[in-house]
Amino acid sequence: MKRALAIAVSAALCLGPRGHANDPKPITIVAFGDSTTALRKSIKKVYAQRVQEELRKHGIAAKVINAGVGGNTTAHGRSRFERDVVARQPDLAIIQFGINDSAVDVWRKPPATKSRVPVDRYEANLRRFVRVLRHRGAKVILMTPNPLRWTERLRAMYGKPPYDPDDPDGFSIPLIPYVEVVREVGREEGVPLIDVFAEFTKQHHAADDLLLDGMHPNDKGHAIVADLLIGKVLETLRAIRPR
Repeated sequence: MKRALAIAVSAALCLGPRGHANDPKPITIVAFGDSTTALRKSIKKVYAQRVQEELRKHGIAAKVINAGVGGNTTAHGRSRFERDVVARQPDLAIIQFGINDSAVDVWRKPPATKSRVPVDRYEANLRRFVRVLRHRGAKVILMTPNPLRWTERLRAMYGKPPYDPDDPDGFSIPLIPYVEVVREVGREEGVPLIDVFAEFTKQHHAADDLLLDGMHPNDKGHAIVADLLIGKVLETLRAIRPR
């Protein structure tokens, strides 16, 4: 893994002058998402900050703009997409939504019975983001949302169908179809994918030690996301800055 990353870094650094530390016009990267992207007071460095620091270490000047907004669905994202992403003319956009889209607000009175954004609408929104950005000449990296875990507070709010409070993974039940959609959109649109859901689940027992509050990555979780991202970002820079 380290050797592959070193090769990617070397290739990125040989791609020409634009985007290097002494270049007045750095690469522009927008991290577009919800509260798992946004800055948080309880987190020292979210993944967007870590990616910018890592690129700087390799002599690549990149302006990483954090366009994460807490509570956002892709419907919210669609309403601010032109202003917060397209207008910034990114060379690369990193997109991660899904937790809020999939949420079924069973705590409401009367309880909700459906997700906030239907899965087909979620898919349509993701495809629009990807296609508009590509039409504007930007590259895109998609990320699946991270898995969720029960806490006492979340079980009190959401511990009823379609969630399963007796299953350690039961808070992720409505989220799983949305995760599959991100994977499908990535395949069909030919967009690089960072499968955060699979990585957290596979290597870290459903992210027990990677989540701040059952939903949001903690510092360790953000470090893992950044580690997953940096190789793909460097590969993408080769396409942005051909020899």
